[in-house]
Amino acid sequence: MGIVDSQNGRRGKRGGRRRSKRIGFHLDMTPMVDVAFLLLTFFMLTTTFSKSNTMEINIPPEKTEVKVAENNVLTLRIGDDSMAYCSLGEKAPKRVPLYDPRDSRQLALSGELRQLLKKQNELNKKLVIVVKISEKAKYRHLVDIIDELNLMKIDRFSLDDYTAQDALEIQRAM
Repeated sequence: MGIVDSQNGRRGKRGGRRRSKRIGFHLDMTPMVDVAFLLLTFFMLTTTFSKSNTMEINIPPEKTEVKVAENNVLTLRIGDDSMAYCSLGEKAPKRVPLYDPRDSRQLALSGELRQLLKKQNELNKKLVIVVKISEKAKYRHLVDIIDELNLMKIDRFSLDDYTAQDALEIQRAM
């Protein structure tokens, strides 16, 4: 609280001269400091800290080559049209929507793609999924696919370069 002290002006020994009145002022800062620390404590306790969204990807050494049978490789190609093209071995790719067409916000992969991946993984325990994504596709598509594979606990997948041959395979599916 602020306190105002005023002293009575006394006339000195000299006749009619009056000294000017000085008003003393003292401001108590304690309540303001209390409120500041109360607000600081409140915001520190109620704020949630955001966790960084990271994904751990283990990359093998460069010169590692693993032999896998053709019928154990499921190739998942992503073009620039939000469609996935799945082919098992040398078979022609099957066109599957990447996202549910009824979901305008495209929050999750389509149920058809999920079921296809789940079914193929259950049928063949040695299955390796190779994900190839076009440069014209959105990066979000790759992240969504890897997230979905992690949610389904499919840990045998690989990322590979998208080549001109892959573009021809997509044309074969249409």
